[in-house]
Amino acid sequence: MLYPADFEHKIDFTVLREQLLQLCSSEQGRELVEAMSVSSDFSEVQHRLLFVQEMLNILSDASLSVPRCEMYDMRQSLSRIRVEGLFLDEQELYQLRRALDASAQYAAFLRSLDPQRFPLCSALGPSSETDDGVEQTVTTDSLIQIVAAIDRIIDKYGRMRDNASPDLSQIRRSLLSAQGAASRALSSVLKKAQTEGWIDKDVAPTMREGRLVIPVPPMNKRKIGGIVHDESATGKTVYIEPQEVVEANNRIRELESEEKRERMRILLGFAAYVRPYLPDIYASQSFLGKVDFLMAKARLAISQHALAPQLSESVMLDWREARHPVLEARLQKQQKQIVPLTVRLTKEQRILVISGPNAGGKSVCLKTVALLQYMLQCGMPVPLREDSTACVFEHLFIDIGDEQSIEDDLSTYSSHLRNMKYFLRNSNASTLLLIDEMGGGTEPLLGGAIAEAVLEGLNATQAMGVVTTHYSNLKHYAEDAEGMVNGAMLYDRGQLRPLFQLSIGQPGSSFALEIAQQTGLPLDIIARAKQLAGEEHIDYERHLQDIARDKRYWEEKRKRVHEREKLLEQKIAEYEEHLAGVRDKRREILADARQEAEALLQNTNALIENTIRTIRETAADRERTREVREQVDAWKTTIAQTVAVDTPKQHRPKQKPKRPTTDNSVRQSTAVPAMAIAVGSRVRKRGSQIVGEVLSLTDKQALVAFGSIQSYIPLKQLEYVSAREAKHQRHADTKVVVPANVSENIRKKKMQFSQEIDLRGMRADEALSCIMNYIDDAVMVGAAEVRILHGTGTGALRQVVRDYLQMQPRVLSFHDAHPDQGGAGITIATLQ
Repeated sequence: MLYPADFEHKIDFTVLREQLLQLCSSEQGRELVEAMSVSSDFSEVQHRLLFVQEMLNILSDASLSVPRCEMYDMRQSLSRIRVEGLFLDEQELYQLRRALDASAQYAAFLRSLDPQRFPLCSALGPSSETDDGVEQTVTTDSLIQIVAAIDRIIDKYGRMRDNASPDLSQIRRSLLSAQGAASRALSSVLKKAQTEGWIDKDVAPTMREGRLVIPVPPMNKRKIGGIVHDESATGKTVYIEPQEVVEANNRIRELESEEKRERMRILLGFAAYVRPYLPDIYASQSFLGKVDFLMAKARLAISQHALAPQLSESVMLDWREARHPVLEARLQKQQKQIVPLTVRLTKEQRILVISGPNAGGKSVCLKTVALLQYMLQCGMPVPLREDSTACVFEHLFIDIGDEQSIEDDLSTYSSHLRNMKYFLRNSNASTLLLIDEMGGGTEPLLGGAIAEAVLEGLNATQAMGVVTTHYSNLKHYAEDAEGMVNGAMLYDRGQLRPLFQLSIGQPGSSFALEIAQQTGLPLDIIARAKQLAGEEHIDYERHLQDIARDKRYWEEKRKRVHEREKLLEQKIAEYEEHLAGVRDKRREILADARQEAEALLQNTNALIENTIRTIRETAADRERTREVREQVDAWKTTIAQTVAVDTPKQHRPKQKPKRPTTDNSVRQSTAVPAMAIAVGSRVRKRGSQIVGEVLSLTDKQALVAFGSIQSYIPLKQLEYVSAREAKHQRHADTKVVVPANVSENIRKKKMQFSQEIDLRGMRADEALSCIMNYIDDAVMVGAAEVRILHGTGTGALRQVVRDYLQMQPRVLSFHDAHPDQGGAGITIATLQ
């Protein structure tokens, strides 16, 4: 139940209804918008909201291709052909075809939706009511058959086809032939008249009363035999149908009449064919209206960033960041932001009494609650935060604005009292009361007393509500009475401006003196007002202001602490996740190290055994045997030290390798240094992360292949890379822990780093070494793009650069510079 009758106008709902009307594409949809009303049935409201929320999700899903069809209202035309002997013309037939096709397309689209995601919309389709009142789903097969029948009659432009019937085809062929004969005869007469000079050379035939005629000056009309059909307004031209074409024109008129009769016969036949299907067609029209209505609601919700909140069957209201959609749209046009409101009504705090300064937002808060609750019970999504909870009220009672009436002999205060009487008689625990400026409009002392008594009576009905007031006695009553709670619209006393923020828990000050001072009222007047009000009242107002200020400070403080705690918890979770990853990585590295150490020791034992066997087989002399022993011992010691460093104690090998015991000389032996670099070893240049493979060795340098690039590098610049380390270099995303003092070095490198390097004149190995270091520095300082000058020449230097860039994972892409900026002589690389 709503009270009063002009509820919608008072809360700006008429604006939203007009917006919905503009979003509708069909007359059926607009009729549903006009008929839209509030419901107090929980299941119905929930059903409406879920329906619109599904449509909102459909329209917001870019992967779903929603049909876009014209929606014609054919109900009036269809009602006409219920009577036998009446038919639809070609234009109406064309519109009916488009309407039926739209209905079939929307029905097919909705049926194709996932019923798990869209249970309501996927089941929506045309349905008609049988004689016994049962809803019966209409299959689209009958609609498709009607569309096919229409397509046999008219073409895609809405014109009747020549082959709509055999007779029509014959008539139109005869008509074309007759028109051709008439045209030829008329052209002959026209040419003769122009040759004789009876008419001008640029004169052309025209139509009068459906017949071909020639414009002729009156003086020459007797020279062209025929029938005069018309005369110009000036009298300077007469229109003559030459005698030679009279017969042909008569034949044309006869054929046109025959064509009209045949077209009518075809349309009458279609009307007779489609008449039994009229209930299905009406159902398709109703279906299009429902779809249009739902889509209009969903589009409006998208524009308002609205949603269907969680509904509670118990009477309560918990709205987070509620926004008045009409006010928000107005503020957006002024490039201003709306201040959201958080409102909570429960069984313990049923009625919220809001106080505060004039123009501070009290009425806006009240209207926001009223409008959003009305929208909700009309089945419209509302602009709230998604964790909000709402309910459905049985009664919505509102008292806003001036309702004085000269005809009814009602003053403003009398109208308020009449509303209060109605509220007291009809309110219950499922009522939402919305009362603006309670007790206003009369003498303050008695008005405040009556308002308090009324509020006490309303509180006794267990109703919920929002009340705005300036009366101090109502603030005191709300502070002490069970089921009541005060609320304040905050005000910045320092800048003398309203904040439009609602704070629940304490009453608000009117800030009357501050506002009076801001408007420029003389100070002596303000001082006299303070004297008249009394120190007790002034102190009360000041205390309210101080409480509001302190509460705002601590609320902001609490909010900042909460944000920091949330950030801290997030960082702790990240660090714990990172630490777990480090532990897993450590276990993996240790396991790999153990396997590699064991393999290394096995290889060492094999080397010792081979050396012993060689000594025995070659019968080496004692001096040579002693040298071999020393070399092997040195190798074993180095390997043991390496294993001791890389392997935990509990996993170190306990078995010692055998030492050589022969005194025979060797045929050939070469000392093997610790972690020796050999052909096939994996190596990298010191300071670089790129791993290559040794192809050949000399005393001082090695030929190393970095992918497809081969380069000679001095041995002293190379370092050995184990198989485990090479594996992690290729496949693992290594996280580097940067020492604290490195950041300063990186900052200096950034300042000194150049976006361009010049390699011209260098050999391939020199250029490769330079580009390796340069790219490493570029990645370290975070350069997004670099320029590499290599010139054109033979192209060898360019190829070395491109091959190296190709194998770098941190290089996203590279290309030639613009022809005006160096072209193929410069490579531009983009880094990640």
